[in-house]
Amino acid sequence: MFTTQYPFDQWHDLFPYPTLADAILDQVIHQSHVLHLKGESMRKLRAKKKLTDR
Repeated sequence: MFTTQYPFDQWHDLFPYPTLADAILDQVIHQSHVLHLKGESMRKLRAKKKLTDR
């Protein structure tokens, strides 16, 4: 399992070498299942709950 908060089209900006980004994306995306999650982060929701429970 591999998770990231960055969309694949932004990965080239994260790596100093475009060839390296291409090689990694080829391996990660090949025959993968991509899930796009919506909604607030669970960490943010839990942090808000802790603040209101005080």
